[in-house]
Amino acid sequence: MKKNTLKYSFPLVFLFFLIACSTKRDTFLARKSHALSTKYNILYNGGIALDKGLKTLQSNDQDNFWEMLPIEKMQIDEDISEKEKNKNPDFELAETKATKAIQKHSMNIGGREKNTQIDEAYLMLGKARYYDQRFIPALEAFNYILYKYPNSSNIYTAKIWREKTNMRLGNEAIAIKNIKLLLKNTDLNKQTFSDANALLAEAFLNLEEKDSAVARLKVAEKFSKLNEQKARYRFILGQIYQEAGKRDSAVYFYNAVIDMNRKADRKYMMQAYAKKAQMFDYENDNDTIFLKTYNKLVKDRENRPYYDILFYEMGVYYDKRKQKENALEFYNKSLDRNSKDSYLIASTYRNIGNMYFKNTDYTMAAKYYDSTLAKLNPKTREFIFIEKNRKNLDNVIKYEAIAKRNDSIIKVKGLPDPERKSYFESYIAELKKKDEAKRILEEKEKERLANIEQNTNSNSEPVAVNPQSTGNNAPIAAPGAFNPPSGNDAASTFYFYNPSTVAYGKLQFKKMWGNRALANNWRMSAAKTNANLAETDAVNVEQDSLNALKDAVVIEKYTTEFYEKQLPTTQIAMDSIGKERNFAYYQLGLIYKEKFKEYDLASGKFEQLLLNNPEEKWILPSMYNLYKIYQITNPARAERIKFDITSKYPDSRYAQILNNTNPENGSNLSPDKEYEKWYKLFKEEQYYTVLDSIDNLINQYSGDEIVSKFELLKANTLAKANGLEAYKKGLETVADNYPNSEEGKSAREILEKQIPGLEKLDFTTVDTKNWKILYVVSNNDTKTAKKIEEAIKVFLLIENFERLTTSIDKYNRTQSFFVIHGMKSEAYASDVAKLLRDDQKYKITHPFIIISNENYKIVQMKKNLQNYLAPKNP
Repeated sequence: MKKNTLKYSFPLVFLFFLIACSTKRDTFLARKSHALSTKYNILYNGGIALDKGLKTLQSNDQDNFWEMLPIEKMQIDEDISEKEKNKNPDFELAETKATKAIQKHSMNIGGREKNTQIDEAYLMLGKARYYDQRFIPALEAFNYILYKYPNSSNIYTAKIWREKTNMRLGNEAIAIKNIKLLLKNTDLNKQTFSDANALLAEAFLNLEEKDSAVARLKVAEKFSKLNEQKARYRFILGQIYQEAGKRDSAVYFYNAVIDMNRKADRKYMMQAYAKKAQMFDYENDNDTIFLKTYNKLVKDRENRPYYDILFYEMGVYYDKRKQKENALEFYNKSLDRNSKDSYLIASTYRNIGNMYFKNTDYTMAAKYYDSTLAKLNPKTREFIFIEKNRKNLDNVIKYEAIAKRNDSIIKVKGLPDPERKSYFESYIAELKKKDEAKRILEEKEKERLANIEQNTNSNSEPVAVNPQSTGNNAPIAAPGAFNPPSGNDAASTFYFYNPSTVAYGKLQFKKMWGNRALANNWRMSAAKTNANLAETDAVNVEQDSLNALKDAVVIEKYTTEFYEKQLPTTQIAMDSIGKERNFAYYQLGLIYKEKFKEYDLASGKFEQLLLNNPEEKWILPSMYNLYKIYQITNPARAERIKFDITSKYPDSRYAQILNNTNPENGSNLSPDKEYEKWYKLFKEEQYYTVLDSIDNLINQYSGDEIVSKFELLKANTLAKANGLEAYKKGLETVADNYPNSEEGKSAREILEKQIPGLEKLDFTTVDTKNWKILYVVSNNDTKTAKKIEEAIKVFLLIENFERLTTSIDKYNRTQSFFVIHGMKSEAYASDVAKLLRDDQKYKITHPFIIISNENYKIVQMKKNLQNYLAPKNP
């Protein structure tokens, strides 16, 4: 009976429990059971997932200490769209758990929530969405807490998180207003108070209100209970003061980070040391203390993960102190650490490149700049700047090579014959030493490779091993047994049974001791047998004969005649080399001055050019550029150069500029205005007026950047006046003489892409349904031109059924074309021409030419009318 009672009572108890725990009944049991289940089951697991996701986020989110750190360690990549973002599974799980808690255990009875854990669920839901960078849904979750649970213990936390989300959405003003209201009207615990002030500081930083940000961040640092936050806030304060140029305040906060030592992540401490090194005053600070500090840091084993930044800062220190070898050593040590900081690597490559650049090793500088660009973000200004300098470096390398080569030729050619021969002999001696060292290295390498190949290619022989590296794992033979191992036996690794190793040993023995007999005291040279002596003598005789044969064949590059015959033999060739060198010096001076701002290098090139007895056109531009450079670096020297220009060349344009007597009118227009004037004449087809004056303009503005524009204008004018061949020569002049300018690059592109195609164009017999009648008229024969013009006007008024048009086109300096356009066939064009010739109303007796539109274009382009009129071969 008892068993039956118990049997039927269990379902009843279970049913009663379900009724009591219903989310629709406001009972003590229901409230407690749902709260416990929510807190210790669903939210507990969701909290674990949220914490795990946050740790993953922070570990993957590497701080960039080269820029201002964000106060909250969560970077947002604005370039990634919502579709491309990968959801974090931990945050997704936390959101799922929070949603489940709300859906399964919410007790909304009578408009009020009876489950005290639901606000925690909404807070977790908002955090999960926030960290997953879904800010609008997160904002909805936080707002729901503020709307539905005004008495929640998490109300202040929810307000702070709501304003964090507002700030992420770009609503800094709203966030600042609400947080200030929160701080004014409530009493918060220390950590919440710190978080609120940190949020305010970040909002102020986003609005570029740094003074307000500093004040709030100091409060946040003071009240924070988390050492990690304290270290971060102090470091950011140091960065703000460093950026503002307040060195003492920045050092104070960096020292505060350093004093925390192991209380926070060590990266803050190491980066604080690096920031202090960046602010080192090389004129007033103590070098001994600096070096002592960094040597101590390097010796500390805990700092090994940060050797990359420590070695880099040491390299910078020695670089600033002009100790290039030490700087290069530490830079390379930093690179050897394989740092994860790509900007650190890029900075190291850049600094090494700068060192090589200043030492005029431009090829090595270019290689390091290439490595720098590979590590930099292409969207940054620094990348664009270095990329531009890298392109300019190609021209530097080119012109430095020209200058070096031509200087060497001129110097050697100018030596007296005995000194020149001595110079070549010294060079040959050095060359022989280098070649011999290279030969020895090659022989050693060949021997090493031969040994490796011999050891690896023997299929049936045991593998040779170093005797000292033989282990104790070989099988042990039975006592008294002697079993030479076969090729496949594991014991064959013993070196005595390896033919390759034995052969190698014999070779080494012979190298060291020579041919020795198997006898006592073999080490003593006197113990050699007569047979061995005879063998050795024979070898020596053979070797002597080989050496004599080698000596008889003298390599040509080891003779002075080889170099003598490469020197130019005529004065014309020497002058050409000198002009090429002077042009290279001038281009280098401009590049160093305009592109790199390396004023010392630029002034050196211009000064050297003036000592080289240059052509007249380079003297004034070089002096003027020196004046502009010395205005920056040496004002007294600038004044002396100004005096030389104004006294020696008083009528020059540069003298007028320096004396402020260069009005922009008459013949003394500014370079740009002058160019606009002549370009307008070109557009008005006054080609020969332009050609008559363009050379004088080029000479007048020689050395100025505007010259390349005048040269290109000249090339285009030549195309219109003299045809394709003249145009090509003009473009070649621009491309060769002004390769760095936009005009030079444009000319080179036209020469490579357009000119070859134009040169291939030839007269065609294809009927293009567009024909012309030409009357070739002398430019001076105005009477004939007027007669033709009047006759054609009458014709067009009476019989212009095809709507023909006319024009007068220039052909060359002496001739023009009176052209009738618009005839659709050659026959019709011929009939019109004959009518104009034979009809008494028109009576144009002047010879005419019938030509298609395509052939007319070629005639005007190549100025080859005679070729068109020449008799055609059948």
